[in-house]
Amino acid sequence: MGRLDKYNVELKDLKEQQAQYQWTVDQDFFSVVEGDEVRNGKVDVNLAVTKASGLYKLFFSVAGTVVVTCDRCLDDMPLQIENSGELKVKLGADFGDDGDVVIVPEVQGFVNVAWYIYEFIALAIPIKHVHAPGKCNKGMMEKLDELTVGEDQEEQTGQTETDPRWDDLKNMIENDND
Repeated sequence: MGRLDKYNVELKDLKEQQAQYQWTVDQDFFSVVEGDEVRNGKVDVNLAVTKASGLYKLFFSVAGTVVVTCDRCLDDMPLQIENSGELKVKLGADFGDDGDVVIVPEVQGFVNVAWYIYEFIALAIPIKHVHAPGKCNKGMMEKLDELTVGEDQEEQTGQTETDPRWDDLKNMIENDND
């Protein structure tokens, strides 16, 4: 029995028109799934499966806290997430997908939703994730400020430094416009 077998959802032997599943995923789950975006956290997952004329609709709802890397200081940071979505599955001869419908072999009769759970969690994470102001790693922020060349240096010198290779290109463009 695999570590993700508890996320198998029986479809073929579904007795009722609707079934409910609940899990709490944590460090063990994220270490087995091995996704790049999330490596730790605690997220509650609710899944409702509805059967209608050979098509199974899986409604996912995820909510909890994940640990991601801060884009600014590279320290781990907790992030509250919440997401929901739908997955359509039908039984067929082989694994595959037909547009927005996942096909699983009828002889198997179940779908493992572990990766789909991970995807719904990852999709809830904003593109940019940074600590609240003042919460980033102080040492890293000092080093970042030290190495950042930008507006502060321009204000001190009164001019911007440019790469001399670009100066020739700018002159060519200016002469071309004349």
